[in-house]
Amino acid sequence: MIGRIAGTILEKRPPLVLIDVGGVGYEIDVPMSTFYTLPEVGAGTLLHTHLIVREDAHLLFGFATPSEREAFRQLIRVSGVGAKTALALLSGMSVAELAQAVAGGELAPLIRVPGIGKKTAERLLLELRGKFAPAAGALPASGTAPEHADIVNALLALGYNDREAARVVKALDPDVAVPEGIRQALRLLSKA
Repeated sequence: MIGRIAGTILEKRPPLVLIDVGGVGYEIDVPMSTFYTLPEVGAGTLLHTHLIVREDAHLLFGFATPSEREAFRQLIRVSGVGAKTALALLSGMSVAELAQAVAGGELAPLIRVPGIGKKTAERLLLELRGKFAPAAGALPASGTAPEHADIVNALLALGYNDREAARVVKALDPDVAVPEGIRQALRLLSKA
């Protein structure tokens, strides 16, 4: 299994990138969320990868973060969801948005992704329930505003639980920048 690729970008043709590693060029399909974060051609990069071996091909998929790769792996385990559909989902929504939709049982965000119909969305909600850990970007079910997702994730990464994070984030101004929001949330948590 190829778990990670570090090398120089030779070509970028969405959704494919060609990365040179020691003179070998690897063609890697990436979701658009990863594609937009890649540096220019000629620059070095690192991708977390997943290899699929089929009778007729070896397919390599790359992701900017381990959480994206894990979400991809969860998606391709769902019956009827292949690698292309999983890439489309990760191109159309972030891991946090996907986890929030699954946790909240929301069909609408999934159906907005091209290629995802109502039946596939229902199957995704059913089979993915409980598969996304809060650290992978799930928002607390208590109705936290989407603009505070990064603040919630930072608090979860620091060891606070969902309830604590949701409580303090509700007290923040909806327009607060993420770094300032984290500082304010930590101040509120230290007073509790």
